[in-house]
Amino acid sequence: MEPFSTVIRTASHQQHVAAETSSFMGDLLGGRLGVAAYARYTEQLWFVYEALESAAGRLAADPVAGPFVRPELLRLPELERDLAHLRGPRWREEASALPATEAYAERVRECAERWPGGYVAHHYTRYLGDLSGGQIIRDRAERTWGFARKGDGVRFYVFEDIPNPAAFKRDYRQRLDGVDADELERQCIVAECKRAFALNTAVFQALGEEFARSAQGLSDSP
Repeated sequence: MEPFSTVIRTASHQQHVAAETSSFMGDLLGGRLGVAAYARYTEQLWFVYEALESAAGRLAADPVAGPFVRPELLRLPELERDLAHLRGPRWREEASALPATEAYAERVRECAERWPGGYVAHHYTRYLGDLSGGQIIRDRAERTWGFARKGDGVRFYVFEDIPNPAAFKRDYRQRLDGVDADELERQCIVAECKRAFALNTAVFQALGEEFARSAQGLSDSP
């Protein structure tokens, strides 16, 4: 039987590629957007991770979600440090979630409250992405906007308590392979992974539209 981690990766590949190749992310990583776009994206991440991590303590003992709740993965403190660097000490007062971000965070909260398997799907799509493709974002941000290597502004992508990311990801996939779920539940988890990527892509699309409007407004200025 094919390992469940392989089933998830294969089944959600198309949605994963759509998220990675969004026009907003392409423009951001290609240096065609400024640091304000990076800051706005980081701000949206905060809302999603607040939804994910506010439930972590409660789910730590859950037989399905519990094995994935790992303190070395938690990102909120680093996100908040990055936002203080990017937006200043009053960033919380000015932070706002896009409607697409609100929908994403609400779905995460819904799964955390009612469906541990769905929480696992969102946990997987976010944290393994941070450990993998997220490192490309960190590298580009450091080189494009002059952040100190692994310093303030990119700390979200720095997992100081995971010295060997490759080994950690192998262990995580083994936990997925052994998830406490029957075949029907596993199919539902796969479907939720696809939904998670789609929600993430919707945030990218909304960010792209926001910064396209900003650029248009500048071009229309006298």
